[in-house]
Amino acid sequence: MQKYLMGAAMLCLATGAAFAAAPTAATIITKADINTVLKDRPDGDHTIRVIDMGQGYQMSVAVVHRGATSAPPPKRTPEQIAAAAAANAKAKDCGVSAPIGGKVGPMKNGMLSHHQTPETYIVIEGSGTLVTGGTILKGKESAADAEVTTTLNGPTCSGQVTGDFITTDLKVGDIVVVPPNVPHGWSNIPKDVTYLSVRPDIDHVLPKAGYVYPALAKK
Repeated sequence: MQKYLMGAAMLCLATGAAFAAAPTAATIITKADINTVLKDRPDGDHTIRVIDMGQGYQMSVAVVHRGATSAPPPKRTPEQIAAAAAANAKAKDCGVSAPIGGKVGPMKNGMLSHHQTPETYIVIEGSGTLVTGGTILKGKESAADAEVTTTLNGPTCSGQVTGDFITTDLKVGDIVVVPPNVPHGWSNIPKDVTYLSVRPDIDHVLPKAGYVYPALAKK
């Protein structure tokens, strides 16, 4: 009983210390900050900041820009193609190996399923059709040193989708909340779409709180 009480006391002290260290000020991300990130790297997914939330978890805020799904893929050198093939050969399989109910998604570039980080999308420019749900089909786990793993979303399974997925047309002002392990991806973007992504990080798989996008850190 004495050991139990001592353990409980230690837990209370640790919890109290964690809450005592909670931040006492808001973090402001301006439209100018977002524009700086997009000017530095116009396409793709970019973490703007990782913030200490003070209750045992941190949270990242990212901005994502996707171009038209009909656009041709960027040209790659033979060396880049060979490196990608080698990395894919070493990647662990994930998801299911055969379609569920014979249903396969309409994805051109596949889907993502993040194991530990949920996301909230807030569309700020453009529009598109988002596919969510179902199960990853013939997927591959992200490499430990891949940007998606280290900086954006933590460990991730990517591939085609099968099963009970749904498609939703999104426009400016729409919000999507994606829990962990729920596949998601864009099946159709007529022109382009830009959205913010808010990612709670309970397991601390993303960069340590205080991370700032490099171009902003220089300001």
